[in-house]
Amino acid sequence: MASVMSPLVAWLVLIVFYLLPIAHVVLSPRGGPWRMPPGARCPFSPRVGWLVIVLTLGALGWLLYLRGRGRRAAG
Repeated sequence: MASVMSPLVAWLVLIVFYLLPIAHVVLSPRGGPWRMPPGARCPFSPRVGWLVIVLTLGALGWLLYLRGRGRRAAG
């Protein structure tokens, strides 16, 4: 019989791998602007886009955010 995860461990996993990455994207000063630049065709601002990615992918999306937040668009 497999052991069941305790509620404490389940809450810790949820907080560490889902809620903390979301909080980091929302509060980070390097996350990009909340509003779209003039003339942009995308419906999401950079920060909202990252937030959607982290909401969808969880910790994997956060790792993508950490890897890509220092890059700027060429142009």
